[in-house]
Amino acid sequence: MKLMFASDIHGSRSACEAVLRRYEKSGASRLVLLGDLLYHGPRNDLPDAYDPKAVTALLNGARNELLCVRGNCDAEVDQMVLDFPILADYALFDLNGTTAFVTHGHLFNTDKLPPHKEGDLLIHGHTHVLTVQQAGGMTYINPGSAALPKENNPKSLMLYEDGVFTIQTLEGETILRHAIR
Repeated sequence: MKLMFASDIHGSRSACEAVLRRYEKSGASRLVLLGDLLYHGPRNDLPDAYDPKAVTALLNGARNELLCVRGNCDAEVDQMVLDFPILADYALFDLNGTTAFVTHGHLFNTDKLPPHKEGDLLIHGHTHVLTVQQAGGMTYINPGSAALPKENNPKSLMLYEDGVFTIQTLEGETILRHAIR
């Protein structure tokens, strides 16, 4: 199974276009969006090419490819214009026998871990900072932000295939790899 993960598009048409282009070329079976799709929120600057209506159209065009969780900037009103579900707080994935708790990061994170077993994965965005680290018996993986990266990180996304997570720039340069089991 091959999956692509992206987070924190925040209404950036250019970031959304780049993520969708990379997804099409990647051969991944699904694009997992980790929330904050349309709006930038009160603490963020406007991203480049800020155009929530265009992002809505782009994502609706890919609706059958998407699995999504809700971010803190996503609201019920967003669901009215999006043709795919975005309001789940988390999803559970089985990745080659390892349970992955997939969420945005504002409800469950390294400071407030979800129920888990030793060795499970916590995958979330929200911080806009890419990382792989250990947290309370879980491996925490964050693909960073596709539109508004922080702490001098590049715009990024993540691929998962055969037990290996690869965080890459939107242009495809590998930044970090992490293998599980």
